[in-house]
Amino acid sequence: MRRASVASVGLLFIAYFAAGQSVYRYTVPPRMADGWETENLLTKVNDTTLLFSFFNKMINEDHQVHSILLVKDGKLVLEEYFGEHKADQTHDLRSATKSIRSLLVGIAIDKGFIESVDDPIFKYLKSPEPRKNIDSRKEQITIRHLLTMSTGLDCNDWDKSSKGQEDKVYKKKDWLQYTLDLPMVRDPGDSALYCSMGAVLAAEVVSQASGMSIDAFAEKYLFAPLGVENVHWGHTTTGRDIIPSGKRLYMTSRDFAKIGQLVMNHGTWGNEQIVSADWIQQATEKQTNLAGMDYGFLWWSIPFQIGDELKKETVATGNGGQYLMLFPEANLVAVFTGGAYNSEDDKFPFAIMNRVMLPFFVNANR
Repeated sequence: MRRASVASVGLLFIAYFAAGQSVYRYTVPPRMADGWETENLLTKVNDTTLLFSFFNKMINEDHQVHSILLVKDGKLVLEEYFGEHKADQTHDLRSATKSIRSLLVGIAIDKGFIESVDDPIFKYLKSPEPRKNIDSRKEQITIRHLLTMSTGLDCNDWDKSSKGQEDKVYKKKDWLQYTLDLPMVRDPGDSALYCSMGAVLAAEVVSQASGMSIDAFAEKYLFAPLGVENVHWGHTTTGRDIIPSGKRLYMTSRDFAKIGQLVMNHGTWGNEQIVSADWIQQATEKQTNLAGMDYGFLWWSIPFQIGDELKKETVATGNGGQYLMLFPEANLVAVFTGGAYNSEDDKFPFAIMNRVMLPFFVNANR
């Protein structure tokens, strides 16, 4: 999660918000056979002037936001798509997939496939084994280290000189072997560096521990209970076969919102406990510090303007503007998808929440 300065986000917001007039008409999200109850947003707020003005600009101005959804008190109250994007269209979640992988690890522990998050990865990962840069510290890498990006391997996506930088790994034939063969540059748990391959290894640990591919595991234990059917795994890298554990999720925005509501509800959906409340708490609370920000088990804690103070909230993030934001104080889940890949424009949703949405749902109730 590369951070934009407050000033640059503010200027970005003003640039989008400054010009153009059109007519935005709010409609209640339709009820579909996907388990979502819907409700009229206008019954939740008193003054909609800013909200309507904002969407008047969004429907006519150029931007890279593809969808905005809000779930209030467990009901879908806002669902807007832009350009050619629509409700039944799946979207590449990019690194937001990491946060869902975290839930899958928790489920694997709940089901007894994995005994403990503090188990060494090679208790479950039988193949491949390190062949290069043999180092006894590799035997000390635990599942916790994968989830907190603190393996000690030379893997830093934000450093182009790192041997384990993701774009370099994507060119390799065997991502797992290449990652396990990386040199150790620090002790496991010493510090956190953003490493996508650690999340891939975590998915592979679940796969080998359960005897199921990660997509089959997710379908049985997460998506089927949530009623998620329109989902698939893929990757933008072409020209080679990619193992299931290396692929990213493509989901609809409505189904992505279900993940947020699941976490908001401490692991329950309807009457079913899909992942334990204890795991949800561990995954979303601070486990380490990554790039100056609190980081859990592949979930971020990011500050938002709540009234007169900055308050850290749980967020899943993905390159291009894929965000799942949780605001327990307001019982609010926000979903954004977008196409601002490798651009600071992908931070625009944070300005939207701070300047438009939160004043209604949080600040007005304080």
